[in-house]
Amino acid sequence: MVAFAAKFVQTCRRIRRLHSLNMRDWRDLSKPANAHARTSNSMVQIGYTVSHNGLQIWTAHEAAAAIAHGNLTSEALIRACLDQIQTGEPVVQAWAHLDPVEAITEAQTRDGEVPRGPLHGVPMGIKDIIDVADMPCRMGSPIYTANQPATDASCVALLRAAGAVILGKTVTAEFAATTPGPTTNPVDPARTPGGSSSGSAAAVAAGMVPLALGTQTGGSVLRPASFCGVIGFNPGFGSINRSGIKFAAESVDTIGIIARDLADVAICWRALSGSNVTDAPSPQSPPRLALCAGPSWANAAPESTAAVEHVAAAAADAGAAVVPFELPEATALLRDARICINGYERARGLSWEWQHHRDLISPPFQETLAAGWDISYDDYAAAVALATAWRRWLDDALESFDAILTPAVNGIADVGLDSTGDPAFQELWTLLHAPAISLPLYESGGLPVGVQLVGRRHGGRALLRTAFWVMDAAPSRAA
Repeated sequence: MVAFAAKFVQTCRRIRRLHSLNMRDWRDLSKPANAHARTSNSMVQIGYTVSHNGLQIWTAHEAAAAIAHGNLTSEALIRACLDQIQTGEPVVQAWAHLDPVEAITEAQTRDGEVPRGPLHGVPMGIKDIIDVADMPCRMGSPIYTANQPATDASCVALLRAAGAVILGKTVTAEFAATTPGPTTNPVDPARTPGGSSSGSAAAVAAGMVPLALGTQTGGSVLRPASFCGVIGFNPGFGSINRSGIKFAAESVDTIGIIARDLADVAICWRALSGSNVTDAPSPQSPPRLALCAGPSWANAAPESTAAVEHVAAAAADAGAAVVPFELPEATALLRDARICINGYERARGLSWEWQHHRDLISPPFQETLAAGWDISYDDYAAAVALATAWRRWLDDALESFDAILTPAVNGIADVGLDSTGDPAFQELWTLLHAPAISLPLYESGGLPVGVQLVGRRHGGRALLRTAFWVMDAAPSRAA
């Protein structure tokens, strides 16, 4: 652990020396993209029994419309989801807390109301570091076994205001870090579902719920979405209010959305942010995509590079301008900056737990926190300054593009449940506060591999429009 801490400090000091870098400018006009809804095929791969006339495979937006028009009840939909959970949960283990009676009661209430909003009557899962007033919040830690929040987190309150029914709490890695919970991958239970939003991705992929919330500090929404074959959307730092969540690293933590259908992502984000994708200007031409290998391209497995190449070729065939985009070599330092920021903020954010219940923190996470405590404020401040400078660079670089096209993950989900996977392909964009989305557009040997689109800061709505266009242009391909 001493050597690990020393590496942290050495890395941060190198960042301090190099944080003042020349930034390359990129100029042009960005153009929003076309929008046509597309859906993940993961339910076809999983093979669980469909019950209640297949109600649980409805998309959220279709179900909400059917409920609003009296063609479906929220209660029937909730009961179908509960049946799916009963069938799949012994293997998938996606849920940290479920109260079927309360969920059915809440659904019955929705059925007796005038529709509240775009998610009226739709069931949702909530990652178990996000407060829900009538459910425990255990955060994947024995320290919080009896923790019962008094109020809903802001995002949960907004979902309820839009009519959603909170079905339950989904499993998280310990404090949304890297020590995994019991969740398995619905596509192949011998493989990791990713993390730390493992339960949210697995529940959606298994057809237990159409939508779920996760959080992302490095890659905790996009990576599990990619591994489980669903859509993961990080709308960008600050896009969704974080009041009521347990912070991991508060300067980068972001609430994200996991779904099987892109239109479901859009209506959920509308409920959480007030931003409606349909309000964006209509596109005048196909998008301009920056084809970016990223600093970790050398570590990408063949299936991950093939996924990006497939989408790039399909987008170009559909009329998009796909332009090679090289990151400056100095961006490699940003991984070290993220390690420094993450370690410093996590350690101090868990000060009470560290001082009073250290023995209940898993040994690997204790090592992470101990290393974080060894990081000085000056080193942390230098890492923050470096990240801030590169955020401005990314804004300028993307003025001539609608999105960056890059790998979402290093490859298919790893065999085994001891790791949540490598965040290298997501963490750069999270650190830069950029919106990003993982799209399930490729399979290798029956296992999903996502591709990632990245947009400008505060450009979540435009990125979603580009994602709709890309999913329409690039049908999912199996290798």
